Amino acid sequence: MNHKRKKSVRATICSQKALLIMSVPLLLYQILFRYVPIYGWSIAFQDYKPGRGLWDQKWVGFSNFKKLFTGVMGERFTRDIVNTLGQSILTLLLGTILAILLSLMLNEVKNVAFKRVIQNITYMPHFLSWIIVAGIVSVALSEPSAGGFINSILMALHIIDQPIQFLAKPGYFWGIAAGSNLWKELGWNTILYMAAMTAIDPTLYEAADMDGAGRYRKIWNITLPSIRPTIVILLIMSTGYILEAGFEIPYFLGNGLVVEKSETIDVFVMRYGYQMGNYSLAVVAGIFKTIVGIGIVGLVNYIAGRLGEETLV
Repeated sequence: MNHKRKKSVRATICSQKALLIMSVPLLLYQILFRYVPIYGWSIAFQDYKPGRGLWDQKWVGFSNFKKLFTGVMGERFTRDIVNTLGQSILTLLLGTILAILLSLMLNEVKNVAFKRVIQNITYMPHFLSWIIVAGIVSVALSEPSAGGFINSILMALHIIDQPIQFLAKPGYFWGIAAGSNLWKELGWNTILYMAAMTAIDPTLYEAADMDGAGRYRKIWNITLPSIRPTIVILLIMSTGYILEAGFEIPYFLGNGLVVEKSETIDVFVMRYGYQMGNYSLAVVAGIFKTIVGIGIVGLVNYIAGRLGEETLV
């Protein structure tokens, strides 16, 4: 029995030899840039001073962890966790729902040329750097005299009487961060959903036509159930980045007036870790993000399995 199993494994490896060889560079990349640097986590347990060897530092145990989660620093870090979660969850919900809706609408477009034009238009912002996106958003939200077309549109529609200082009011910042991510990545996020839709058996739609089902009924009873595994898997993977609200938008658009809502964990690490030379504190924050991300992915994956949905493992 064991001999047959070994023979089967050997045959599978031989049949997939080309794919295994192609995966070697990616595997080496992951090991080199994802696993080898983990030894740097030792800095979290040191009073790290640049210029000394990594193993010649003063070891302080868990004092850096205590410093990060208690006192004034702990209050600020807790606030930044809330900001990070708020921006990430809002971005995830809006991005997922609207990407699915856009995919469904594009899937219903029969004019191939028009469909490609719409896809190209929605894909293009993905290739812009975040600094360019931040500049565009800053101008769009400014005074009408400075090119702020959003204020101009709202005033033209008589929704507001006076221009709103969007980047000076903390209550707007989570929406600004989510909207910026949505504009940049919405089209790109439809790619996998569109690919999943192309794999749906056309005979299902033909049978629905024979039964008199309309377009919306076919979307609800055929398209959405068929791409549900893709939706679930992407959601599970996205939850691993729930503490990755992004660095660029909070950093470039944030200011002293909105810092209570704009500062995220990444900005905190930049300001209180690297700029102030407290590298140990920055590493502790990174460890926290990694452990929480892994835990959330595992929890969501378990819940999906219990509900009978697709899972990562």
